[in-house]
Amino acid sequence: MPASYAYLGPEGTFTEVALRTLPETATRELVPYVSVQSALDAVRTGEAEAAFVPIENSVEGGITTTLDELVAGEPLMIYREVLLSITFALLVRPGTALTDIKTVSAHPAAQPQVRNWMRKHLPDAHWESAASNADAARLVQEGRYDAAFAGEFAAARYGLEALETGIHDAENAQTRFVLVGRPARPAAPTGADKTSVVLWQRDDHPGGLRDLLGEFASRGINLMLLQSRPTGAGIGNYCFCIDAEGHISDRRMVEALTGLKRICLQVRFLGSYPRADITPDEAPVARAGTSDEEFMAAADWVARCQDGRF
Repeated sequence: MPASYAYLGPEGTFTEVALRTLPETATRELVPYVSVQSALDAVRTGEAEAAFVPIENSVEGGITTTLDELVAGEPLMIYREVLLSITFALLVRPGTALTDIKTVSAHPAAQPQVRNWMRKHLPDAHWESAASNADAARLVQEGRYDAAFAGEFAAARYGLEALETGIHDAENAQTRFVLVGRPARPAAPTGADKTSVVLWQRDDHPGGLRDLLGEFASRGINLMLLQSRPTGAGIGNYCFCIDAEGHISDRRMVEALTGLKRICLQVRFLGSYPRADITPDEAPVARAGTSDEEFMAAADWVARCQDGRF
């Protein structure tokens, strides 16, 4: 039996479309799951080799369901990311007119991306959230709702037709998806990488977040995502999900993570993996004083001082 990849289903989701861009899916069984939680749990239990789930979109930021699942529970690790441009179609049962639509459904992350379009074209329609956009299409097929915002490609799968296409409030909207597996040695650096971590403060104090961010800033590491998530321990208790430029094998990242481990209550490493938005040739040049060579030269100077060879 081929190894399996779990993904947010059912069939016909944007997640499935993004997943099929990975070459290795030709040799994997792709298994849809009803939620992000169940897809990630399939990895934790060994039912699936990896899970493919959405983690961020360019309109609303981080997908909180995915972030919270990576923050809590048995640790998992990100191995790959994929960016997919997103536009929606309004899928309906054949014969449905725009004036017939009283209820619409989609994944919660879709709502901010079509809110203005709905206000203009369906001002009286009631929104109902679904587990995924494809699941919303399935519910329309079953007669539960009048219309669904989903990918146009899902229409044929669920016996629907696209009443409107190319729907989006923001130009060039994208969603980022990640391939998540059990913890192992990260892949070798490519020169255009990203490192993801979750940080918990040791205590609440003035400048606490500045202290955490300073570990990156002082080493010339740019942050690509910073999102706070409640820990569940009470109002005002948050952890911080961070994506930073660079790989855990980079000297500047090693020193930053070492400093964070020293001052944080807890640090969860979520992986170092290739960036999907640029190639290694397009990677930003390290700021002066932050290259591996400069870190090694500084460490050598300290060692010589300790030996009296300065």
